[in-house]
Amino acid sequence: GWTFDPSDWWVEEHGLIMSTPEPLPRKSINKETKEVIPEKQYVVTGDRDITTVLTVRDDGTWELEKGSLYDVTHLPCRSAAYRGDTCAPMNANLKDFPVKPGAEMPVIQGCAKQDYAVLFVLGEAV
Repeated sequence: GWTFDPSDWWVEEHGLIMSTPEPLPRKSINKETKEVIPEKQYVVTGDRDITTVLTVRDDGTWELEKGSLYDVTHLPCRSAAYRGDTCAPMNANLKDFPVKPGAEMPVIQGCAKQDYAVLFVLGEAV
């Protein structure tokens, strides 16, 4: 199951609280040599014009083979993490939702906010 953390919670573009997403794995294994490779590649898209390879490195850095983050962001989908000791869902203004495609998630009083782009991971690159 999932447990709500009142000091660190996520909201999607319709104003619904969501579970905290898991980070993408940052390492891969060479199937022939069993060597650990400090990066992993994924095929990603925003379901628009560009489908490309996203390389995520062990140190958290990343790069796209072509295009920009905007190009592979699914614009109708948005999410944000809201954090802080005085941060509470009841401080959200429901009139701020749904969020318009491509717009930032709303500020919620008492919260530090980190916006996140949503992209579709189609699978691991081969």
